[in-house]
Amino acid sequence: MLIYLDLIFIINWWIDILLLLTTNTILKYRTSIIRLILSSFIGALSTFLFFVSNKYILFLFKIIICVTMQLVINKYKGIKTLLENSFYFYMLSIILAGTLYLLEIDKLNMKYTYLLLIFLTPIILYFNKKEIKKLNTYYKDVYNVIVIYNNKKYYFTGFLDTGNRIYDQYKKRPICLVYSKKIKIDEKNIIYVPIETANNTTILKCIKVNKIIIDGKKISNCLIGISNKPFKIQNINMLLHKDIIGGLN
Repeated sequence: MLIYLDLIFIINWWIDILLLLTTNTILKYRTSIIRLILSSFIGALSTFLFFVSNKYILFLFKIIICVTMQLVINKYKGIKTLLENSFYFYMLSIILAGTLYLLEIDKLNMKYTYLLLIFLTPIILYFNKKEIKKLNTYYKDVYNVIVIYNNKKYYFTGFLDTGNRIYDQYKKRPICLVYSKKIKIDEKNIIYVPIETANNTTILKCIKVNKIIIDGKKISNCLIGISNKPFKIQNINMLLHKDIIGGLN
């Protein structure tokens, strides 16, 4: 089979430009066009690694090229940043390669394969970037919560609800909300707190727990409000008060 190394090199260069742009967009880095072109050019040099037969040495070469590309495009900003940037870039490369493999474009006529690589790559990376940004936005507001109540531990997945501005009217304590089926309540220790909504005033059942631990940090002086309905956020069973999370930072 006839292989055009120059064409493969150009396609790899194009893909590396898109991968670098996507990585920097996700990590919110800015760079110059010259650095982008130079870094992607270094990445495209991996086209000529076909002579390396040992898979472990080949993997090592690819890691070195990946790290070098990040050093060129974003300069050296510390080992942690360098490793994080390289990791994101490499993961995007794997996702792109896996998606293209699933589409089985390598089974098409060679010229169609090249065309699809050129046009499909930006589309795949665009949707991937969109999903990653969505996940980052979601998970930055998600916390692991342990509630100790009546000497029992209850585990929750808490979400920072910026709209939760509920306070105990008696002592001005912030109130976090949990789904009632996730915790066994002692009816004798319920605190009834009047809550003003947009339409009227209602009564919220609350309890004072022994301890609340959010991502390993102990929180005090707050109440737990009991919701009879599950929350409409996927996998979330606790809504955290904004002032509670503010105390963690």
